[in-house]
Amino acid sequence: MSFASEFKEFAMKGNVVDLAVGVIIGAAFGKIVDSIVKDLIMPIVGKIFGGLDFSNYFILLGDPPADFKGAMTFADLSKAGVPMLSYGNFITVAVNFIILAFIIFMMVKQINRMKADVPPAPPAAPAPTPEDVVLLREIRDALKK
Repeated sequence: MSFASEFKEFAMKGNVVDLAVGVIIGAAFGKIVDSIVKDLIMPIVGKIFGGLDFSNYFILLGDPPADFKGAMTFADLSKAGVPMLSYGNFITVAVNFIILAFIIFMMVKQINRMKADVPPAPPAAPAPTPEDVVLLREIRDALKK
């Protein structure tokens, strides 16, 4: 079997295709959740805690260059190459993860609930006994007499 045909057989297996679809949908879903967190939730959380933008929460680990003329924001300091511990970005990503995990938990919970509501399929009728087994049983019963 050639490498190309072997790869084609592998790529077309049901599990690989299902996984690819799941990854693509997951990436799109992640972008939606990221937007919800960044554009809707974090501004509210930031307002409650007195700051408007968590991305500007950082600790300088070094001094800005002598010729630095930008604002003391995360974006400007990052462009200048100043080392920083940006715990605000970590908080944003952690909130993003918690919300995404909660949404996935709720989806799995609903799917399991829907599966439980579906009545089980009736058991399959037993397969008819093969002719040779019936004949052997008749012989056995005749020998017992």
